[in-house]
Amino acid sequence: MDCLVSTTFSSRGSCERGVAGAGLLPARRTGRSGPVYGSEIDEEQVAGVIDPYALLGIERDADERAVRSAYRRTVKTAHPDRGGDAEAFGKLQAAYELLKDPVRRKVYDDTGYDPQLADPKDLKGLMMLETLVNEFILDEREPGSFDPVAAMRRKLSDDIVKNRFHILELERHRSRVRKHLDRLGRRPETDVLGSMLRARSQSIAEAIKNAEAQIEAIEQAYSMLEGYSYELEALEVKANAAE
Repeated sequence: MDCLVSTTFSSRGSCERGVAGAGLLPARRTGRSGPVYGSEIDEEQVAGVIDPYALLGIERDADERAVRSAYRRTVKTAHPDRGGDAEAFGKLQAAYELLKDPVRRKVYDDTGYDPQLADPKDLKGLMMLETLVNEFILDEREPGSFDPVAAMRRKLSDDIVKNRFHILELERHRSRVRKHLDRLGRRPETDVLGSMLRARSQSIAEAIKNAEAQIEAIEQAYSMLEGYSYELEALEVKANAAE
């Protein structure tokens, strides 16, 4: 993900320069003729969030009765006692629990994710995007006069760079602490200084670990912006309209 600073990252894993996109999550595929489970589940995830409609093989406007019927039909073959995969069966149950709960279902329909179905790493990325989306929604500039998703990408890229510099600085501090510790010669039985230096080294190691996790979440958020485009107002069109 080193390419994030100046480029977009394609789904093929290569760096490509491109135009930033609009929207939070890509559109879901609907209208499948049947449920998916096992190795196919990953193909039905939206930004790491399982699509319960795809798992149960139903349309997004399916009513409660249709949801219940689809679950009963799919669970017969997916149950571990009948040769199904336990993990896939658990995801089917989770999908059904979501869709039968009107509040959770509405949240999923409105936002595209459900905390109970999201991978923790993906959920962190989504929460980062949600914050950035709120920022550009509150931007007073006229929609079309600026590219909000390009701005989100720049912000995420800048945050990655800041965290990497922070890690480098922490590693320098840890190196100095270790060198001081190594140079402590004869020590009393109660090694106060040694204990303090070791504790400081450990706290720096934890800070580095946290920064690395933050970078991972930012990169995940960045990857969720792949595949979008945002139309900007042409300057000449605005000029003509003003005349």
